Amino acid sequence: MKKFIAVAGNIGVGKSTLVTLLSERLGWQPFYEPVGENPYLADFYRDMRAWAFHSQIFFLTRRLRAHRQLIDHPTSVVQDRTVYEDAEVFAHNLYRQGLIDNRDYSSYRELYQVLTEFLPPPDLVIYLRATAATLEQRIHSRGRDYERQISFDYLEQVNQLYEAWIARFNLCPVLTVPADALNYVANPKHLDLIVQKIEDKLMGKEEVVFDAEEVARWGQ
Repeated sequence: MKKFIAVAGNIGVGKSTLVTLLSERLGWQPFYEPVGENPYLADFYRDMRAWAFHSQIFFLTRRLRAHRQLIDHPTSVVQDRTVYEDAEVFAHNLYRQGLIDNRDYSSYRELYQVLTEFLPPPDLVIYLRATAATLEQRIHSRGRDYERQISFDYLEQVNQLYEAWIARFNLCPVLTVPADALNYVANPKHLDLIVQKIEDKLMGKEEVVFDAEEVARWGQ
């Protein structure tokens, strides 16, 4: 039976890498973040308060279209980042920083909620959880120029929004992966463990968690 799973998590946590590894292991189609430059980005970086709302509407529209395409795709798919994160984490963060005013944020939220009510959710969301210290280390190690200005405080703020979102998210099952402890790139056994937990979750097992002793045992 066709499945649709999505990988969520903060910047630098390893979403794209896990999508690639899972698609190779499971034989599913990977879908990465939609390509194409946001036409509002230059204006946004010049005047964030004036253009944050326009930029987020563009991102939301693009992500919703991608979600619809994944629902209609004929085979099982693994998605890099969800439509929910755009609204629940990144747009919310801009609002919290005062870069989107109350009126615009209210309109944005209403649009997001109405549209997501008509979109079937994934079969499973995999949430990669890591501390800001781990994220900062991984961001620095991959050496992308445009990520050099991301601060520890920003990563911590976004982590807090992710945790709040996951705590109330109930549209589909969630598998939380302790990404601080599991290095699925360097240790194939860690990937094996994640795949096993995904399969358990998709089979409908009520409680699927990563026990600390279990993680340590698989890492040996």
